[in-house]
Amino acid sequence: MIVDCHCHILPGLDDGAQTLEDSVFLAGKLAEWGYRRAICTSHSTFKYRNTPATVMAACDLLRVELERQGIDLELVPSMEYRLIPETWPVVRENGWLLPWEGNHILVELPIHDPAKIGDIIPLAEIRKLLDEGYQPVLAHPERYLYLQMEDYLAFKKEGCQLQRNLGTLEGMYGEAVMQRAQTLEAESLYDWIGSDLHSRKYAAFFEKYVFSAQ
Repeated sequence: MIVDCHCHILPGLDDGAQTLEDSVFLAGKLAEWGYRRAICTSHSTFKYRNTPATVMAACDLLRVELERQGIDLELVPSMEYRLIPETWPVVRENGWLLPWEGNHILVELPIHDPAKIGDIIPLAEIRKLLDEGYQPVLAHPERYLYLQMEDYLAFKKEGCQLQRNLGTLEGMYGEAVMQRAQTLEAESLYDWIGSDLHSRKYAAFFEKYVFSAQ
């Protein structure tokens, strides 16, 4: 079974699929590319304040429509948790963690501005998750160009897994991110590859550059 551990295909929850029609299209593409399970990791950020209730409701809505249209893709509700003061403490206080594959939790850092992490110490939060029996997975570490190799190694040493975005090695996020991904790949630091699928534009890129041989 091929698992996409990171995608934004639930309708209307974040900057991913905006309508049910978009969601069905993207889910259909994942199934067409050979995926059989999609971990639906809607954003948990200051802008998209999703909860387990909103995510599971959207997942149920899409699941019903996929079954109606005969699209064979298992949906697993989860979230991509950004480690920032505006949301992460609220998530923890309310117990809003939605693990996938048993105990995996997808976390992310601010893409461009590390100052937005505030007083949160990512490695300390990773340790807390591990102590509680969760397996933290850092989403698209290649996109955090402010990190150094020793930072990635520190995450790995603590027990955090790393997830590369599909398309990075094909230049989807630019030259600098591609080179960073090549370095992490060469060091065998990745544990997962996730599509981070958001839109039809993403799907078009994947079909042209990633799945063109299918």
